[in-house]
Amino acid sequence: MADYRKQIPENVTGDFFVDTTCIDCDACRQLAPETFGDASDSSYVRIQPQTDEQVRSALRALVSCPTGSIGTRSKQSVREAITDFPMLLEDGVYYCGFNSPKSYGGSSYFIRHPKGNWLIDSPKFLPPLVRRIEELGGIQYIFLTHRDDVAEAERFAARFCSKRIIHRTELSAQPGAEIIIDGFEPRQFSDEFIIIPTPGHTRGHCVLLYKNNFLFTGDHLWWSRTRKALSASRSVCWYSWSEQTASMKKLHEYDFTWVVPGHGERIKLPQDEMKWQLSQLIARM
Repeated sequence: MADYRKQIPENVTGDFFVDTTCIDCDACRQLAPETFGDASDSSYVRIQPQTDEQVRSALRALVSCPTGSIGTRSKQSVREAITDFPMLLEDGVYYCGFNSPKSYGGSSYFIRHPKGNWLIDSPKFLPPLVRRIEELGGIQYIFLTHRDDVAEAERFAARFCSKRIIHRTELSAQPGAEIIIDGFEPRQFSDEFIIIPTPGHTRGHCVLLYKNNFLFTGDHLWWSRTRKALSASRSVCWYSWSEQTASMKKLHEYDFTWVVPGHGERIKLPQDEMKWQLSQLIARM
């Protein structure tokens, strides 16, 4: 729980605040950009929320903060904001919220599917989220993009009898995984799901393409608010930048309109613009 006595000095005066435990994961700035800003190595409250919707967005950010670094001195309950998660994005795809510190605040996602639901990477294993996932039909598959973002996947798998999917070179992070991806060729998992190995950030990093529309990109690819462009970063590439560049070229062969990352901002663009943005990123890389 955030401590008002430890709040960072950049916060503007008011009900909401960020304290010094912030790890600068960016989740709050994505959920409530009108309230939270970037203080170079942490988030801060740049403008106190004014409208009911701004307050609700700030409360969603409070709920999703992996380190509990956001607080409020108002008597507004976070209970209703908790019930907003998983939060529908589009077409049965949800953002889970409840980001886990075990994945440095990485985002995770839920797909509601008639042939079995999917969890993409792992949020915190908390009763309100578990109950809501139960109501939505449980989890058949847990797709783990790479070793950094497995968080509490094992607990979700045990609770829902799910099958975890991970690349063999990442298996040490989830040794009990039930489905192992070998090699580096794309794998058609079903009519609507394609698993695409994208080595670079880690050796066995993979992305998931759903319905030729949603690309779940883990730590491989994201949208940059400052550049207003698709982005990747050499500074957080733990395996091979040249391999990550080659993996990015591989993605140019596919069509999608959503980039849904673990870290960084998600974005929806028209298909042609997404393709152009990706070609520009490859050129920069």
